[in-house]
Amino acid sequence: MEPEERRRVSESLSSNQQTMKETGTPESPTCNDSCSDPGHAGVRKEGMLMGELEALVQEVVKKSSWWERHGLDWFILVLNFLALPLGFLCLGSQSTLIFVLGIIILGVVHHTFTVKGSHLASHGALSNSKHWSRFWVLFFVEVCTSFTAEQATDGHVKLHHGYTNVVGLGDSSTWKLPLLNRYVYMFFAPLMIPIITPLVALGLLKNVEPRIAIRTLCLMSLGLLSHYWLLIKVSGFQSPVFALLCMFITRGLLAHPYLHVNIFQHIGLPMFSLDKKPRRIHMMSFGVLNLPRNPILDWTFGHSLISCHVEHHLFPRLSDNMCLKVKPVVSQFLQKNHLPYNEDSYLSRFGLFLSKYEELMVHAPPITDLVGLQ
Repeated sequence: MEPEERRRVSESLSSNQQTMKETGTPESPTCNDSCSDPGHAGVRKEGMLMGELEALVQEVVKKSSWWERHGLDWFILVLNFLALPLGFLCLGSQSTLIFVLGIIILGVVHHTFTVKGSHLASHGALSNSKHWSRFWVLFFVEVCTSFTAEQATDGHVKLHHGYTNVVGLGDSSTWKLPLLNRYVYMFFAPLMIPIITPLVALGLLKNVEPRIAIRTLCLMSLGLLSHYWLLIKVSGFQSPVFALLCMFITRGLLAHPYLHVNIFQHIGLPMFSLDKKPRRIHMMSFGVLNLPRNPILDWTFGHSLISCHVEHHLFPRLSDNMCLKVKPVVSQFLQKNHLPYNEDSYLSRFGLFLSKYEELMVHAPPITDLVGLQ
C-alpha cells in the first residue's frame, strides 16, 4: 500500500476512536437498507456475535474491582520502580554474583517499563483519565523506550489493531528483514534492538511537527542520559565505555523473546487484503495467536502480549489482568460459535519459523479470502 493511502487510512481511524467503549471495541457498523439483501447476512451475523461477546465481557468488567481492572498491573509497575535503586547498587558491588543480579534486575525493570508499561499506556489501559493516560504514554514510550509516542498510537493502536493482518497495514511486516538469513535474524538481530530503536525513532521524527520532534528528542535524551548518569554516580562506573556497554546489555536482556513474540503471534496466520478483509471478530479470531503463560514474560511483557493476545485484540483497552480474567469467556464463546481460538507453544512457533523462514519472513504472504465474512 502506498504511503499516502496508508496515511489517509490512519487519519480516518481517528474519528472511529471516539466511539470506543471501555472494552475498546469499535462501534459495530450500523445496518442500512442494503442489510435486507441476503449477501449481507454475514454482516448481521458478525454484528450479533461481536455484540454478544462484548456484552459478556462488559459484564465481567463491571463486576470487577479497581484492583482487578488497574490495581494489579500498577502494583507490578510500582514494584519495578522500587527495584531500580537495588539494581543500580548491585552494579557497584565487587561480587560477580551480585553484579550479575544487578544486570538481571535492571534488565527486567527496563523491559517491564518499555514493553508492558508502554503497551498498556498506548492503549489507555493504565488510567481512565485522558490527561494521565497521555502522561504515561510519554513517560513509558519516549523516556523509557526511546521511541515516539505518535508511532505507538498511530502505528500500533490505529493501524495494527484497526487492520490486524491486513497486508500493507497491520500485517507485522515492519518486523521482516528479508536480507537476513534465518539464523542471523532469529539469534543475532535481536541484539541490535537497543541501538536500532532510538535510531528508528529519530528517522520517524522527520514526519512530525517541529514541536513534537523537539519534545520527543528531549524526553528520549532524558531517559538515556538518566540511565547513563545513574550508572556513573550510583553504580560507580569509572569508564564511560563500560557504562554504555552495561546500558546495552540491560536494554537487550529480553530482546530475543521480544522480537520472537512480535512475529509468532501474527505472521504465519491468515492474511487479508484491504478490500476483502473479514469483519472484526473473524479477523481477530483467525489472525491472532496466544502463547502459553510464562512467569518471566507475563511479568515483563504482560498477559495481553503473551497468553491473552486474542483477548487483547478483541478488547484492546482492557488491562493485562482483565485480559486474563475474560480469557475463559472469550475462548469458550469463540469455540462455541465454531470460530478459531489459536494457541501454540513458544518452541513450536520457533521451530516453525526456523524451518519455514523464507516462506514466512521473505516471500509475500498468501491472501486468505473468508467467503461471506467480508
